[in-house]
Amino acid sequence: MKMNAIQIRAGHVLDHNGKHYTVLSSTILQPGKGGAFVQVEMRDVASGTKVNQRWRTQESVERVRVDDHTCTFLYQEGDDVTVMDQETYEQYVVPRALFGEAGVFLTDNMEVSVDFIAGNAVSARMPPTVVVAVVEADPVVKGQTATSSYKAAQVTGNIKVMVPPHIGVGDTIVVSTEDMTYVEKAK
Repeated sequence: MKMNAIQIRAGHVLDHNGKHYTVLSSTILQPGKGGAFVQVEMRDVASGTKVNQRWRTQESVERVRVDDHTCTFLYQEGDDVTVMDQETYEQYVVPRALFGEAGVFLTDNMEVSVDFIAGNAVSARMPPTVVVAVVEADPVVKGQTATSSYKAAQVTGNIKVMVPPHIGVGDTIVVSTEDMTYVEKAK
């Protein structure tokens, strides 16, 4: 199915030059001169090779129809994860790399989406946000809360996230899985 390049999102599967590619990230860039374009990092489904491609925002790209399965994450073994289809209860072993950087946040019984083409897993998506615990954070500096500065904090999964100054060790926060950024303090 055709779509404009500006609609490309991480997790989409594209047909480009006769090959299928899984989109890892897409960024809209607006140079000072000329029209905007979309910078897309994608992985070849067959070989696993990463490719960077640029399209003008109004160019047409071909999105591949895939079978989307809502699955439950069961466990990780080496570089593979096992998920179970929530409708058929069939289990699939898929490469952890399909989840990208956000794969570090996979937890037992988490709901994920896995796309298949002809029975082969080609992409996987995490929920848009996850709740994680802060395991290490810089101390609050008195008077720093008056400014909109952020500080580095380490969260579950050994990931560094920039958080507001009032967040401390032991707090739980919501993190966006798309760009690994702080969203809000968990309730």
